[in-house]
Amino acid sequence: MKIREIHIYAHDLPVKNPPRVMSSGTVWSLDTTLVRIVSECGLEGWGETCPVGSTYAEAHAKGARAALEEMAPGLIGADLWPVQLHRKMESLLNGHHYAKAAIDIAAHDLIGKKLGVRVADLLGGVTTESVPTYYSTGVGAPDEIARIAKERLAEGYPRIQIKLGGRSVDADIATLRKVWEVIGGSGMRLAADGNRGWNTRDAIRLSRDCADIPFVLEQPCNTIEELTVLRNVIQHPIYMDENGVNLSTVITAAGTGLVDGFGMKVTRIGGLHQMRTFRDICAARNLPHTSDDAWGGDIIAAACVHLGATVRPDLNEGAWIAAPYIEGHYDEKAGISIEKGHITLPEGPGLGIVPDKDQFGAPVVSF
Repeated sequence: MKIREIHIYAHDLPVKNPPRVMSSGTVWSLDTTLVRIVSECGLEGWGETCPVGSTYAEAHAKGARAALEEMAPGLIGADLWPVQLHRKMESLLNGHHYAKAAIDIAAHDLIGKKLGVRVADLLGGVTTESVPTYYSTGVGAPDEIARIAKERLAEGYPRIQIKLGGRSVDADIATLRKVWEVIGGSGMRLAADGNRGWNTRDAIRLSRDCADIPFVLEQPCNTIEELTVLRNVIQHPIYMDENGVNLSTVITAAGTGLVDGFGMKVTRIGGLHQMRTFRDICAARNLPHTSDDAWGGDIIAAACVHLGATVRPDLNEGAWIAAPYIEGHYDEKAGISIEKGHITLPEGPGLGIVPDKDQFGAPVVSF
């Protein structure tokens, strides 16, 4: 199968009950980019990429569309099979994995439709039809975050991620203690996510002052060098998130024992093709991990859930999606939603999502 057409769309995703506060910035609304690929046989597949503003990672919405416009002319007539497609994209543009991911996701969706199988089956087959997810709070006051944790526990979420950093470490410690008061002994897993917001001094103090609370410390500092400093001096497991920018970094982090797990984003690493390899590296090293993304609508959510359905259950930290934080769906019948802390794998071939493209307006550009 070959690519006949590529259409690129821009779409606004307002944040529900804004703003969403992280150590890296405050978000009120996000600009997502959708890609529609049409094959030579007339079938179409959808992809999406949605950076969280311009300070969370080395990615932003206008950059995604510029990168896609740079590649798209050279992709007309290209083969859709993932290995060949990625080699073609690499020949057209260096880096910009988050933009290439939108093409990759659309290709998987289209191939699944052509073959009449779900994307999860293309990725190796499912281990569950009910994929665990987790809830991610913003940075907030201790009592408020504890209230949210209590509500999510009652709803059946198996895991909660508390956003911290970008403020006094005393406030972060107080927040963790308040949360543990309401979830301790429940079996709900806890992640303390600094989003690169601490220095090593504060990360060490937080871990030592909360040594009695079992949690994973996700991306506490900004660099791999800082994670190396923390490795042997803190009390808690370390998960890599933002530093996991490519498979080479993942291989090094896993192979050297730098981290105990990963929070991995589908678009950051380049799409589902790379995520399949990432999943298998983690399985080989017995490293737990997520299969999520930074933000986005039903297309990104479906990609995360399909990948999450293939992860070895004992290593599955959940497929995070933005659905609880945004209004509406691209596909009103099959939009991705959470029930009791889990997500039912979409039915139908490909991603199982058929967006109403009229809601996106005219393409920004078409090839």
